[in-house]
Amino acid sequence: VQLQASGGGLVQAGGSLRLSCAASGGAFSTYHMAWFRQAPGKERDIAAAISRSGGTTYYTDSVKGRFTIPRDNTKNTVYLQMNSLKPGDTAVYYCAAARSPYFADVPGTENFASWGQGTLVTVSS
Repeated sequence: VQLQASGGGLVQAGGSLRLSCAASGGAFSTYHMAWFRQAPGKERDIAAAISRSGGTTYYTDSVKGRFTIPRDNTKNTVYLQMNSLKPGDTAVYYCAAARSPYFADVPGTENFASWGQGTLVTVSS
């Protein structure tokens, strides 16, 4: 599956952004999806993930209550709705897809085989 992420940009602290990740070339509904992020000089870490049915989600502690990860299997798209953004959310955000019979309790980069190109989110203070 090929992934195309979009929606990044510059936003002030407290603002909102919605990232989109459009999938093609695969049966989207059979993939678990996730958003990872990588700040300058840091490792790529999970922000949020959603199971292929949409019935299970995971959020890293720092984004709980602020981010949501809905998916629309009819549009082959997963989103990352980011509210109450903080400067610490500044990073390149990557969407990823995993075709696995199970959804990891704490998803990591090793669980995902397909990656989008990344979109930069900059939050100014």
